Amino acid sequence: MNNLENWNRGDPCTSNWTGVFCHIINDALHVTELQLFKRNLSGTLAPEVSLLSQLKTLDFMWNNLTGSIPKEIGNITTLKLILLNGNQLSGFLPDEIGNLQNLNRLQIDQNQILGPIPKSFANLRHVKHL
Repeated sequence: MNNLENWNRGDPCTSNWTGVFCHIINDALHVTELQLFKRNLSGTLAPEVSLLSQLKTLDFMWNNLTGSIPKEIGNITTLKLILLNGNQLSGFLPDEIGNLQNLNRLQIDQNQILGPIPKSFANLRHVKHL
């Protein structure tokens, strides 16, 4: 089941979208996990993903994503897991990821990321896997 046919209808939380998991937070349903591992997805990771303000897991491992990691990901303060390894992402790591105080796992290997690890990553005190 590598397609996302059910993504074109309804609400992601009430329509059981493939790879989307939701939880009730403050009496409302919120997307808390995107688990899209090995779905043969291509294209770029849109900055609008940062609108998912309660997201805890961002898993796009082993797809064909290109472009850079959007700096807006650094605004999702609830993120605990960023799993982007095994894509074709390029560019520099955004400094803004260093703002994610709840992050405990960042997997970005097997991409074409350039440059040094940003100094802001020293703020990632809970990261156990980088």
